[in-house]
Amino acid sequence: MAKVLCVLYDDPTDGYPKTYARDDLPVIDHYPGGQTTPTPKATDFTPGHLLGSVTGELGLRRFLEERGHTLVVTSDKDDNDGSGSVFDRELPDADIVISQPFWPAYLTPERIAAAKNLKLAVTAGIGSDHVDLDSAIARGVTVAEVTYCNSISVAEHVVMMTLSLVRNYLPSHQVVLDGGWNIADCVARSYDLEGMHVGTVAAGRIGLAVLRRLAPFDVKLHYTDRHRLPREIEEELGLTWHESSQDMAPHCDVVTINAPLHPETEGLFGDELLGAMKRGAYLINTARAKIVDRDAVDRALRSGQLAGYAGDVWYPQPAPADHPWRTMPHHGMTPHISGSSLSAQARYAAGTREILESFFDGTPIRDEYLIVDGGALAGTGAHSYSTSTTT
Repeated sequence: MAKVLCVLYDDPTDGYPKTYARDDLPVIDHYPGGQTTPTPKATDFTPGHLLGSVTGELGLRRFLEERGHTLVVTSDKDDNDGSGSVFDRELPDADIVISQPFWPAYLTPERIAAAKNLKLAVTAGIGSDHVDLDSAIARGVTVAEVTYCNSISVAEHVVMMTLSLVRNYLPSHQVVLDGGWNIADCVARSYDLEGMHVGTVAAGRIGLAVLRRLAPFDVKLHYTDRHRLPREIEEELGLTWHESSQDMAPHCDVVTINAPLHPETEGLFGDELLGAMKRGAYLINTARAKIVDRDAVDRALRSGQLAGYAGDVWYPQPAPADHPWRTMPHHGMTPHISGSSLSAQARYAAGTREILESFFDGTPIRDEYLIVDGGALAGTGAHSYSTSTTT
């Protein structure tokens, strides 16, 4: 029987809710091209339940314990006081580790070496760069994530952040909270999105979904990707393709980053590329924090080179209280929440259970879920990864 160690974010500060008012909303599985949805389907997990926090347990406890397995759930993943985290104490005899991109339990080479029984690392979401893939390959640990589960959730977050920055929504809302009515202060940095040039770095599942959702705003759309989209999609959306981010960025009023973190993208948006953008452009990053240079973004906002920066990815996560992105001007940062809406939680909980079912039953894990298997990068899920990717 297996020991499953699951690291999830904390419950709400006012206690764990059992349901929400709109638990009748549909949960749509996003599995394109006629592929089957997870078994069980996301709709088997009651919409409106907070599955992603420690009390929600991804809905896994009954499923695992009925099969005789042990489930340990904790939010304590970092050794902040020298006494060791619950995660580190429970890891040595764990067979399976489940973590989230939003609250990553970093599986470093040292932790993987300490986990003598580890056979499977599952990301409840998309993005497994918190796992040292080289070490997983060397140790024969399978790494899997729930591909497609929250792509649309993140794409919607990108559109929200784009509008929030361009229309100067957040400072205007703060005026209301402060009891003011300073209209000139609110509109002095507010524009229409219509007619702007908007580009995405990468046009995969999330990037293409962003382009489709922005097209009705009558913007001029650009993209760069190692794999050029089919001509019919370019014509449908009126896309302009660029060979690189360096080629695209100077043309855009808004740039959104939807690429995975790997050696080619780490530190991509530093002083040089930020300086090549239009003065007063906006940058949206819901991908990974290390794709941009932390301090270069701060400098660009303070100098006016960037008019705004928004994202929900930080390094490390959670970000320390003195992280400069908390206090830099003209930002719209959130904690890492874009892919953890209640709808997305139902999908990644279902996908996590499907991966576990396949593992326990000895049947193949869905190909698009696999990142590492059999001592090598594996599956279509590994399309966005290379070794030496871990953060």
